[in-house]
Amino acid sequence: MRGGLSPAHFTREFKRATGTSPHAYIMQRRLARAWRLLVAGKALADVASQSGFCDQAHLSRLFKIRYGVTPGVFRRRLR
Repeated sequence: MRGGLSPAHFTREFKRATGTSPHAYIMQRRLARAWRLLVAGKALADVASQSGFCDQAHLSRLFKIRYGVTPGVFRRRLR
């Protein structure tokens, strides 16, 4: 590798600096975006797509782990 960090070294330095792995950081950012889109009233399929999830099921699974409810329940509670 020329002039940069190896993937392993990057991961170690990223975790040291942020306290989380690059993958966990990206997932946190995607879920935060999904939350904002749901608050804005976007359709669940659009939320999944615009947040970088491969499908609604993936979004729903991770959203429930992070926020304790599915995106559908979250949206109903907003009303």
